[in-house]
Amino acid sequence: MEGGAAQYNPRTVEEVFRDFKGRRAGMIKALTTEVEEFYQQCDPEKENLCLYGFPSEQWEVNLPAEEVPPELPEPALGINFARDGMQEKDWLSLVAVHSDAWLLSVAFYFGARFGFDKADRKQLFNMINDPPTIFEVVSGTATKNQKEKTAVSNHSSTKSKSNSKVRDPESQGKYPKQQPPPPPPVMKDDDEVEDDDEEEDGHGETLCGACGENYASDEFWICCDICEKWFHGKCVKITPARAEHIKQYKCPTCSNKRARP
Repeated sequence: MEGGAAQYNPRTVEEVFRDFKGRRAGMIKALTTEVEEFYQQCDPEKENLCLYGFPSEQWEVNLPAEEVPPELPEPALGINFARDGMQEKDWLSLVAVHSDAWLLSVAFYFGARFGFDKADRKQLFNMINDPPTIFEVVSGTATKNQKEKTAVSNHSSTKSKSNSKVRDPESQGKYPKQQPPPPPPVMKDDDEVEDDDEEEDGHGETLCGACGENYASDEFWICCDICEKWFHGKCVKITPARAEHIKQYKCPTCSNKRARP
Protein backbone atom coordinates (compact mmCIF):
# COMPACT_ATOMS: atom_id res chain seq x y z
CA MET A 1 0.00 0.00 0.00
CA GLU A 2 1.44 3.40 -0.98
CA GLY A 3 1.00 6.86 0.47
CA GLY A 4 3.28 6.58 3.50
CA ALA A 5 0.35 6.20 5.91
CA ALA A 6 2.27 3.86 8.21
CA GLN A 7 5.17 6.32 8.72
CA TYR A 8 3.06 9.39 9.50
CA ASN A 9 1.68 9.64 13.05
CA PRO A 10 0.07 13.02 13.82
CA ARG A 11 0.27 13.86 17.53
CA THR A 12 -1.60 17.15 18.00
CA VAL A 13 -5.20 18.12 17.22
CA GLU A 14 -4.04 20.32 14.35
CA GLU A 15 -1.86 17.54 12.91
CA VAL A 16 -4.67 15.00 13.13
CA PHE A 17 -7.01 17.41 11.37
CA ARG A 18 -4.46 17.99 8.58
CA ASP A 19 -4.21 14.21 8.24
CA PHE A 20 -8.03 14.01 8.07
CA LYS A 21 -8.25 16.76 5.42
CA GLY A 22 -5.62 15.09 3.23
CA ARG A 23 -7.30 11.69 3.35
CA ARG A 24 -10.72 13.28 2.78
CA ALA A 25 -9.49 15.23 -0.25
CA GLY A 26 -8.03 12.08 -1.80
CA MET A 27 -11.25 10.11 -1.35
CA ILE A 28 -13.33 12.98 -2.76
CA LYS A 29 -11.11 12.89 -5.86
CA ALA A 30 -11.79 9.18 -6.27
CA LEU A 31 -15.55 9.68 -6.04
CA THR A 32 -15.80 12.86 -8.15
CA THR A 33 -13.11 14.17 -10.49
CA GLU A 34 -11.38 10.78 -10.92
CA VAL A 35 -14.52 8.68 -10.66
CA GLU A 36 -14.02 6.92 -14.03
CA GLU A 37 -10.67 5.53 -12.94
CA PHE A 38 -12.10 4.58 -9.55
CA TYR A 39 -15.05 2.80 -11.20
CA GLN A 40 -12.75 0.76 -13.43
CA GLN A 41 -10.54 -0.31 -10.52
CA CYS A 42 -13.52 -1.60 -8.53
CA ASP A 43 -14.02 -4.72 -10.65
CA PRO A 44 -16.61 -7.01 -8.99
CA GLU A 45 -14.66 -10.03 -10.25
CA LYS A 46 -11.67 -9.14 -8.07
CA GLU A 47 -11.13 -9.96 -4.41
CA ASN A 48 -12.45 -7.82 -1.55
CA LEU A 49 -11.27 -4.27 -2.26
CA CYS A 50 -11.07 -1.14 -0.10
CA LEU A 51 -10.81 2.58 -0.86
CA TYR A 52 -7.92 4.23 0.98
CA GLY A 53 -7.25 7.96 1.34
CA PHE A 54 -3.78 9.27 2.21
CA PRO A 55 -2.57 12.46 3.94
CA SER A 56 -0.96 13.42 0.61
CA GLU A 57 -4.46 13.85 -0.88
CA GLN A 58 -4.04 10.71 -2.96
CA TRP A 59 -6.28 7.63 -3.04
CA GLU A 60 -5.88 3.95 -3.76
CA VAL A 61 -8.10 0.92 -4.32
CA ASN A 62 -6.38 -2.11 -2.86
CA LEU A 63 -6.75 -5.28 -0.82
CA PRO A 64 -6.98 -4.85 2.96
CA ALA A 65 -3.87 -4.94 5.11
CA GLU A 66 -2.57 -8.44 5.81
CA GLU A 67 -1.30 -7.77 9.33
CA VAL A 68 -3.69 -8.52 12.18
CA PRO A 69 -4.50 -6.29 13.89
CA PRO A 70 -3.75 -3.60 11.29
CA GLU A 71 -1.74 -0.53 12.25
CA LEU A 72 -4.67 1.75 11.38
CA PRO A 73 -8.43 1.06 11.26
CA GLU A 74 -9.40 -0.50 7.94
CA PRO A 75 -11.99 0.99 5.54
CA ALA A 76 -15.09 -0.87 4.36
CA LEU A 77 -14.28 -4.21 2.76
CA GLY A 78 -15.65 -5.38 -0.58
CA ILE A 79 -16.86 -2.07 -2.04
CA ASN A 80 -16.44 -3.54 -5.53
CA PHE A 81 -19.06 -6.28 -5.10
CA ALA A 82 -22.06 -3.93 -5.18
CA ARG A 83 -20.87 -1.86 -8.15
CA ASP A 84 -22.93 -3.52 -10.87
CA GLY A 85 -25.98 -4.22 -8.72
CA MET A 86 -26.87 -0.56 -8.10
CA GLN A 87 -27.17 2.68 -10.02
CA GLU A 88 -23.77 4.34 -10.14
CA LYS A 89 -24.75 7.41 -8.13
CA ASP A 90 -26.24 5.25 -5.37
CA TRP A 91 -23.16 3.03 -5.28
CA LEU A 92 -20.88 6.05 -5.05
CA SER A 93 -23.02 7.49 -2.25
CA LEU A 94 -22.77 4.20 -0.36
CA VAL A 95 -18.98 4.17 -0.70
CA ALA A 96 -18.96 7.82 0.45
CA VAL A 97 -20.87 6.99 3.65
CA HIS A 98 -18.40 4.24 4.54
CA SER A 99 -15.52 6.58 3.70
CA ASP A 100 -16.84 9.18 6.14
CA ALA A 101 -17.03 6.54 8.87
CA TRP A 102 -13.46 5.42 8.14
CA LEU A 103 -12.08 8.96 8.31
CA LEU A 104 -13.65 9.46 11.73
CA SER A 105 -12.28 6.16 12.99
CA VAL A 106 -8.73 7.01 11.84
CA ALA A 107 -8.84 10.50 13.36
CA PHE A 108 -10.07 9.31 16.75
CA TYR A 109 -7.68 6.36 16.65
CA PHE A 110 -4.86 8.91 16.63
CA GLY A 111 -6.64 10.83 19.38
CA ALA A 112 -6.84 7.74 21.58
CA ARG A 113 -3.30 6.65 20.79
CA PHE A 114 -1.77 9.99 21.73
CA GLY A 115 -3.93 10.65 24.77
CA PHE A 116 -6.29 13.41 23.65
CA ASP A 117 -8.37 14.63 26.58
CA LYS A 118 -12.04 15.69 26.48
CA ALA A 119 -11.23 19.21 25.29
CA ASP A 120 -8.92 17.91 22.54
CA ARG A 121 -11.53 15.42 21.31
CA LYS A 122 -14.21 18.10 21.27
CA GLN A 123 -11.94 20.48 19.36
CA LEU A 124 -11.06 17.75 16.86
CA PHE A 125 -14.70 16.83 16.29
CA ASN A 126 -15.69 20.47 15.77
CA MET A 127 -12.91 20.91 13.21
CA ILE A 128 -13.93 17.73 11.40
CA ASN A 129 -17.61 18.67 11.52
CA ASP A 130 -17.07 22.04 9.83
CA PRO A 131 -16.55 20.94 6.18
CA PRO A 132 -19.25 18.89 4.43
CA THR A 133 -18.99 15.11 4.60
CA ILE A 134 -17.85 13.10 1.61
CA PHE A 135 -21.41 11.83 1.28
CA GLU A 136 -22.75 15.40 1.14
CA VAL A 137 -20.23 16.26 -1.56
CA VAL A 138 -20.85 13.13 -3.62
CA SER A 139 -24.64 13.21 -3.33
CA GLY A 140 -24.80 16.91 -4.20
CA THR A 141 -26.41 18.05 -0.94
CA ALA A 142 -23.47 20.20 0.17
CA THR A 143 -24.55 23.47 -1.43
CA LYS A 144 -24.11 25.84 1.52
CA ASN A 145 -20.85 26.58 3.31
CA GLN A 146 -19.05 24.19 0.96
CA LYS A 147 -15.29 24.65 1.05
CA GLU A 148 -14.40 21.95 -1.48
CA LYS A 149 -15.00 23.59 -4.88
CA THR A 150 -13.82 20.45 -6.69
CA ALA A 151 -17.14 18.75 -6.04
CA VAL A 152 -19.52 21.46 -7.25
CA SER A 153 -19.07 21.16 -11.02
CA ASN A 154 -19.00 17.37 -10.97
CA HIS A 155 -22.24 16.84 -9.08
CA SER A 156 -24.53 19.70 -10.08
CA SER A 157 -26.59 17.26 -12.12
CA THR A 158 -27.38 15.17 -9.04
CA LYS A 159 -29.08 18.05 -7.23
CA SER A 160 -32.20 17.93 -9.41
CA LYS A 161 -32.45 14.20 -8.79
CA SER A 162 -32.03 14.25 -5.01
CA ASN A 163 -35.78 14.25 -4.39
CA SER A 164 -36.12 10.94 -6.21
CA LYS A 165 -34.55 9.18 -3.21
CA VAL A 166 -37.59 9.96 -1.05
CA ARG A 167 -40.31 7.41 -1.64
CA ASP A 168 -43.70 6.87 -0.10
CA PRO A 169 -43.52 3.68 1.99
CA GLU A 170 -46.84 2.63 0.47
CA SER A 171 -45.18 2.38 -2.95
CA GLN A 172 -42.75 -0.33 -1.85
CA GLY A 173 -45.06 -3.13 -2.83
CA LYS A 174 -44.80 -2.43 -6.55
CA TYR A 175 -41.15 -3.48 -6.68
CA PRO A 176 -40.59 -7.23 -7.19
CA LYS A 177 -38.99 -9.66 -4.75
CA GLN A 178 -39.13 -7.40 -1.70
CA GLN A 179 -41.62 -9.37 0.38
CA PRO A 180 -41.81 -13.16 0.80
CA PRO A 181 -44.88 -14.73 -0.79
CA PRO A 182 -47.56 -15.91 1.63
CA PRO A 183 -47.24 -19.58 2.55
CA PRO A 184 -49.65 -22.02 0.94
CA PRO A 185 -52.75 -22.81 3.00
CA VAL A 186 -52.65 -25.95 5.09
CA MET A 187 -55.42 -28.29 3.97
CA LYS A 188 -57.38 -30.66 6.15
CA ASP A 189 -58.46 -34.06 5.01
CA ASP A 190 -61.82 -32.63 4.06
CA ASP A 191 -60.08 -30.05 1.79
CA GLU A 192 -60.93 -27.15 4.07
CA VAL A 193 -58.36 -24.56 5.11
CA GLU A 194 -57.36 -24.81 8.76
CA ASP A 195 -58.06 -21.98 11.17
CA ASP A 196 -56.11 -18.70 11.21
CA ASP A 197 -53.72 -19.78 13.96
CA GLU A 198 -52.47 -22.76 12.01
CA GLU A 199 -52.21 -20.72 8.82
CA GLU A 200 -50.05 -18.17 10.57
CA ASP A 201 -47.72 -20.97 11.61
CA GLY A 202 -47.00 -21.51 7.90
CA HIS A 203 -45.06 -18.24 7.85
CA GLY A 204 -42.40 -20.05 9.83
CA GLU A 205 -41.41 -21.81 6.62
CA THR A 206 -39.91 -18.53 5.36
CA LEU A 207 -36.72 -17.82 7.33
CA CYS A 208 -34.18 -15.04 7.00
CA GLY A 209 -31.01 -16.40 5.38
CA ALA A 210 -28.90 -14.23 7.69
CA CYS A 211 -30.41 -14.40 11.19
CA GLY A 212 -32.71 -17.43 10.78
CA GLU A 213 -35.74 -15.63 12.21
CA ASN A 214 -39.27 -16.21 10.91
CA TYR A 215 -41.08 -14.08 8.36
CA ALA A 216 -43.04 -11.11 9.75
CA SER A 217 -45.45 -9.20 7.53
CA ASP A 218 -44.56 -5.82 9.06
CA GLU A 219 -40.85 -6.06 8.16
CA PHE A 220 -39.08 -5.34 4.88
CA TRP A 221 -37.59 -8.40 3.18
CA ILE A 222 -35.57 -8.89 -0.02
CA CYS A 223 -34.78 -12.01 -2.06
CA CYS A 224 -31.39 -12.89 -3.52
CA ASP A 225 -31.73 -13.42 -7.29
CA ILE A 226 -28.92 -15.98 -7.24
CA CYS A 227 -29.70 -18.37 -4.36
CA GLU A 228 -33.36 -17.24 -3.98
CA LYS A 229 -33.07 -16.98 -0.21
CA TRP A 230 -35.03 -14.30 1.64
CA PHE A 231 -33.40 -11.81 4.01
CA HIS A 232 -34.51 -9.11 6.42
CA GLY A 233 -33.53 -5.81 4.85
CA LYS A 234 -31.90 -4.80 8.14
CA CYS A 235 -29.79 -7.97 8.21
CA VAL A 236 -28.20 -7.25 4.81
CA LYS A 237 -28.30 -3.45 5.21
CA ILE A 238 -30.76 -2.89 2.35
CA THR A 239 -33.49 -0.28 2.75
CA PRO A 240 -36.71 -0.15 0.68
CA ALA A 241 -35.47 3.04 -1.01
CA ARG A 242 -32.16 1.45 -1.95
CA ALA A 243 -33.86 -1.73 -3.15
CA GLU A 244 -35.77 0.29 -5.75
CA HIS A 245 -32.51 0.93 -7.60
CA ILE A 246 -31.15 -2.63 -7.50
CA LYS A 247 -31.68 -4.48 -10.78
CA GLN A 248 -30.36 -7.81 -9.54
CA TYR A 249 -29.79 -8.31 -5.83
CA LYS A 250 -27.00 -10.63 -4.70
CA CYS A 251 -26.73 -11.51 -1.02
CA PRO A 252 -23.32 -11.21 0.70
CA THR A 253 -22.66 -14.95 0.38
CA CYS A 254 -23.33 -15.01 -3.38
CA SER A 255 -21.31 -11.82 -3.86
CA ASN A 256 -18.31 -13.42 -2.16
CA LYS A 257 -18.65 -16.56 -4.27
CA ARG A 258 -18.73 -14.51 -7.43
CA ALA A 259 -15.54 -12.68 -6.52
CA ARG A 260 -13.51 -15.84 -6.15
CA PRO A 261 -12.27 -18.10 -9.00
